[in-house]
Amino acid sequence: MRPAGAPSPAAPPGRSVVLVGLMGAGKSTIGRKLAERLGLPFFDADHEIEQAAGRSISEMFALWGEPAFRAGERRVIARLLGGPPVVLATGGGAFMDRDTRALIRARGLSVWLRCPLGVLVRRVSGRSHRPLIAGGNPRVVLEELMRMRDPIYAEADLVIDCDDDSTDDTTRNVMAALEAHRPWRRVAVPLGGRGYEILIGTGLLDRAGAALAPVLPQRRCVVVTDETVAGLHLPRLLAALSETGIAAQSVVIAPGEGSKSLEGFATLADSLLGAGIERRTTVIALGGGVVGDLAGFAAACALRGLPFVQIPTTLLAQVDSSVGGKTGINTRWGKNLLGAFHQPIAVLADTGVLATLPPRQLRAGYAEILKAGLIGDADLYRWCLAHGQALVGGDPSLLGEAVERACRFKAAVVGDDEREEKAQGGRALLNLGHTFGHALEAACGYDGRLLHGEAVALGLRLALLLSAELGHAPAGEAERLSAHLEVVGLPARLSALPATPDGAPLSADALIGHMRRDKKKRDGRLAFILLRAAGQAFTSAEVSEDAVRSLLKREGCAA
Repeated sequence: MRPAGAPSPAAPPGRSVVLVGLMGAGKSTIGRKLAERLGLPFFDADHEIEQAAGRSISEMFALWGEPAFRAGERRVIARLLGGPPVVLATGGGAFMDRDTRALIRARGLSVWLRCPLGVLVRRVSGRSHRPLIAGGNPRVVLEELMRMRDPIYAEADLVIDCDDDSTDDTTRNVMAALEAHRPWRRVAVPLGGRGYEILIGTGLLDRAGAALAPVLPQRRCVVVTDETVAGLHLPRLLAALSETGIAAQSVVIAPGEGSKSLEGFATLADSLLGAGIERRTTVIALGGGVVGDLAGFAAACALRGLPFVQIPTTLLAQVDSSVGGKTGINTRWGKNLLGAFHQPIAVLADTGVLATLPPRQLRAGYAEILKAGLIGDADLYRWCLAHGQALVGGDPSLLGEAVERACRFKAAVVGDDEREEKAQGGRALLNLGHTFGHALEAACGYDGRLLHGEAVALGLRLALLLSAELGHAPAGEAERLSAHLEVVGLPARLSALPATPDGAPLSADALIGHMRRDKKKRDGRLAFILLRAAGQAFTSAEVSEDAVRSLLKREGCAA
């Protein structure tokens, strides 16, 4: 029986806990206390290395040099982390080795014990067994080590500020952080050597440096964002990047579809080149679909291709445009008619930032989640019908699940047909509702009166109506979708649309004219994504313009 007043044993985190930090941070002392509370074995990496080699750390440094010592250290750490969970205290330089960091990242949960310089100096002064300070001034040596190592330690999963707390206080702080820690959801986009991960979760923006440092080819980037997002999120991102030593410049564009133009592209490209970018400088898109599409296209073109990261800040961008590598800009002939396939090296979807979205933007993004379910995941569609109203109300847990499910679906489609080359099925199916939706956007003038997600919602209903009219889908499926769109606050009928920019009513012939310029047409014929049922989409180029015109007129369009 546990003695009265004794702390309850905490459940082990399921992974090894690896303590990192400078000499004097208290890794070994705190590690032993932590292991006792977690009910896990404790190991001190330096002690294990000395036992294996039969020599002290100082002797090994003197005999073999640091590179050979680090290689041996990595082998010992791999052995210690190769079995059931443990608590492991590492030497101060272990985390500096790239391969050792990757090993710890794969097998454990890293915790940086961050201490102020003065505390560290008091703790290590007079300790001759520290080879890096032997014969030197501890303050000077530690100050230089902090300058070099702190940006790398900042890649740890958790950062605990120790100050001059007692080891018991620090242990309690680590325990609290472990209990509160929620791993990021991870979705792999399977593209062989060019594959990447989508990270999903709250707080990602504040840990963007830690998330990106392992994948950036150079610790330098240019952040592209718009004026609205810059005011909300740019300082947090820049601070997170700086924490891990990533030098960042920023380019701020005007918000809205107007920036996704030839002129907007030329201005951004000039800014990137003027910033002195190199081939390994990463472009980070911080914003919604407009920022992602424009920044991605500029990254694809500048110096014939720069590394690219998406940090989408709208629900629509998190579940759709940030995933899959489609980039582009609009022209007077239509939407996204100039572009390139340019895959990101990472996508960070911080669902916490969605709390800053206006409700209308959240609803617009939800349309793309509905679309994913209708295309090929009937279970996701049923989930949407059951939870959609709470989701667009901002329920955090539902938002995280929805983003993960939609991204997992899209990642599988992109992995199977990256460049939309399959004649039937494949990535083309992701255009469900878009032939109608893009035409509606063009007719309404890209001025914000009709959002992309709203146009997609209308397009989904029209695609279902057309599918039923052609005998492919049950007649009641479109009305079930219409009822759900109305419940969640999305437009379901063309009569809900604003007038065209010149005040004229929507014209069936004008909409079909926009469709003829759509990039999805084949051999001069309109291509539509149709449905047999929820989760059963297919491609058809056998739809007559007369059938489309008749449908649009019945839905209230003028001839």
